[in-house]
Amino acid sequence: MFNKTMSRMGLFLFLCFFLSSTVWGDSDRIRVCSENPRFWQYEGKPVILLGGTDDDNPFQWPNLREHLDTLAAVGGNYIRNTMSDRKDKGFELYPFKLLENGKYDLDQWNPEYWQRFETMLQLTRERDIIVQIEVWDRFDYARDNWEPHPYNPKNNINYTYEETGFVEQYPDHPGQDKQPFFHCVPGMKKYQKKYDIFHKYQLKAVDKMLSVSLPYGNVLYCMNNETNTDAQWGQYWINHIKQRAKEADVDVCCTDMFDAWDIKSEPHHVLYGNPQIYDFIDVSQNNHNKGQTHWDNIQWVRENIAQKLRPINTVKIYGADTGRYGNTRDGKERFWRNIFGGMAATRFHRPDSGLGLSETAQAHIKSMRMLLGKIDMFHCTPDAKSELLSEREENEAYLTCQKGQQYALFFPDGGAVTLDLTDADGMYAMQWLHIEECSLNRKDEVAGGKKVRIEVPAKGGYWVAILTKE
Repeated sequence: MFNKTMSRMGLFLFLCFFLSSTVWGDSDRIRVCSENPRFWQYEGKPVILLGGTDDDNPFQWPNLREHLDTLAAVGGNYIRNTMSDRKDKGFELYPFKLLENGKYDLDQWNPEYWQRFETMLQLTRERDIIVQIEVWDRFDYARDNWEPHPYNPKNNINYTYEETGFVEQYPDHPGQDKQPFFHCVPGMKKYQKKYDIFHKYQLKAVDKMLSVSLPYGNVLYCMNNETNTDAQWGQYWINHIKQRAKEADVDVCCTDMFDAWDIKSEPHHVLYGNPQIYDFIDVSQNNHNKGQTHWDNIQWVRENIAQKLRPINTVKIYGADTGRYGNTRDGKERFWRNIFGGMAATRFHRPDSGLGLSETAQAHIKSMRMLLGKIDMFHCTPDAKSELLSEREENEAYLTCQKGQQYALFFPDGGAVTLDLTDADGMYAMQWLHIEECSLNRKDEVAGGKKVRIEVPAKGGYWVAILTKE
């Protein structure tokens, strides 16, 4: 009875909303590229997504407009938006109404929370920025963040600890997966019937989110932030979101994100082997790895989804001198290896674990966009095992190319390698992109039909050699 009622309520909500809203045609919405399904397509054209933001829930920010303007000005078109409400900075809001008695009513909304969400979608759409939503963030419901949360029974008028099975504190890292909040789907191993009482409010919140987001064609949906919960949890929400999208007569792309740093490990295999569920893949956790291992893992994933091509995103690039998951150099290198390695989308993670939208990140985004103006990346293939490069040290250079037409070599720290152009006749125009200066030098000519020595014009630094057929 409950599910049937929710379905009717949801359908009614959507019909009312869509009768008064303009919904984009599917051809204009963000979708898997029809020409090359390893990439995205937006407004009917293939697109590579580049981003960097200073926190994970930008819809809550008071300075969002300025931040998006800065991102767009350097060629950025991709942000992460967790539906997070934890009080990190003090200006964040919860989605539910706060009553005069100091408790929340989960049956009533806080309209300002949802207005902030829609404003973010409007501002990003105006700037052709793609939003990757994360529906659930496990950190919102553990440790100090659980204490004031509206879902905590002591903070609402809707249920008690005894009725729900919740406890007053969850002091362990949420990776321990002890929070019943993520086990309330019938059929899950830890499911208990009593969990239905709070699960109905989860459904209500997701339906409210979708009533705002589905009319916008610039949205991708990821179920979780680095979850350790059984895949059934995320799959339930994927099915629910796709059903609501079907009722609204729109298509959406959904995935999930697992916690394991080793993206070859078992938890991630569910993503690779179930394309009928996961429309794209997010392997952000690979950005804990460095150097050649980081590159090799990307190529392993590409090979393992070759039978059913889909875009691969990394919405979080770790690496900053202020953080714990690699230094600033690691963050910069990961950004370039991701795109040279064939990924469809990549974004610098927030400080202090990432470079965010710092001046450094801005320079690298701008330079990448400059490169994409010179190279047709949609027709390039990564040289996965560096077979066209010789006299190369580990992590010295990475190549992507359309053989005989265009070549791009990324050098993380200067150096020189030999590029095999034996099977590529003719003359090639060559330019150097000095990444941190966002500058291109004058063109030189390189003759094909032989092996060519490519040496960075200065000692050290981040450089890209660009060769295009004349």
